[in-house]
Amino acid sequence: MIRPVSRLLAAAVAALLLTPVAPAHAAGTPYTKTPVSGSLSTYRISGVYVAGVSSGAYLAGQLQVAYSQRIRGAALFAAGPYYCAQNNVAQALYGCGDNTYPTYLSALQSYTRTWAGYGWVDPVSGLSGEPVYVFHGGSDGTVKRSVSDDLVRYQQHFGASVQYDSGSAAGHGWVTPYGTVGCTATAAPYLNDCGTDPQHTFLRKLFGSVQPPNTGPLGGTLVRFSQNGFAPNGWANGLSMDANGFAYVPSSCASGASCRLLVALHGCLQGRSRVGTAFVDRANLNQYADTNATIVLYPQAIAVPSNPNGCWDWWGYLGATNYPIKGGAQVETVMNMVRRLGG
Repeated sequence: MIRPVSRLLAAAVAALLLTPVAPAHAAGTPYTKTPVSGSLSTYRISGVYVAGVSSGAYLAGQLQVAYSQRIRGAALFAAGPYYCAQNNVAQALYGCGDNTYPTYLSALQSYTRTWAGYGWVDPVSGLSGEPVYVFHGGSDGTVKRSVSDDLVRYQQHFGASVQYDSGSAAGHGWVTPYGTVGCTATAAPYLNDCGTDPQHTFLRKLFGSVQPPNTGPLGGTLVRFSQNGFAPNGWANGLSMDANGFAYVPSSCASGASCRLLVALHGCLQGRSRVGTAFVDRANLNQYADTNATIVLYPQAIAVPSNPNGCWDWWGYLGATNYPIKGGAQVETVMNMVRRLGG
């Protein structure tokens, strides 16, 4: 005979066994959102920031310098100083990746001041006090340590407040808790797991403070939008850019809250056409966006004959010398997206 208490306990156990249990979420696997086709809307943007890795960091630096009055901070992984390539592919390879050539740092600083005087970039006073995070991995043989050192010196020359993270053993890539390659690797999709969370560090540097990330299901929407309408020529492919880009919009931002905007720029061989949405899904930015009222914009580059690895234009491969300043094709395409979003 089952006693009443035992009967209740048995019923509770039976109910528990019959209740569907969601499968455990594997460690190192982020919750993701399926992209939804749409268009970029306008939001209440309180500040614009840029981040990028490799060629994406070089483009982020171009955006930061050209529009320093609008962009409030930058996080730059595995890159060198602004205009390092000086419109020369050999200099890009041997002076701004390898260090066979010098970076000619003082010349880069002079170009910046001169161009600011012409109005081609914002006044250099906009860089003074700006928070900047620079990351260089000890196993990165693609962009040598001395090149990133000169990025730090360039930023400090104009008064930026720089935090330099050079203690990691990382290879050439974007370091994230959701990385799919080992820390010291330089391998596709260039998302390295070093057991650290640089996103927390650089967002705290840029924003002043940061809330812990959302480690559960994401609450926002991942919008897939056409990049064509933002390209000055109306055709993104003609600028070595994908037909589509992505934007992650937290529900709070969509509901009218004041939000920051972070432009996140992938590196070479890391765009949608090469690795799908790996960077969008695993950069560890959507997780922080949910809890820190931040929209994340993910522009996308593609390969063309003059740019076989799908890099961003930081050495002039589109054939125009204005690539790093206001009016530069990719700079203006991204800034048109920023303007549409309200930044």
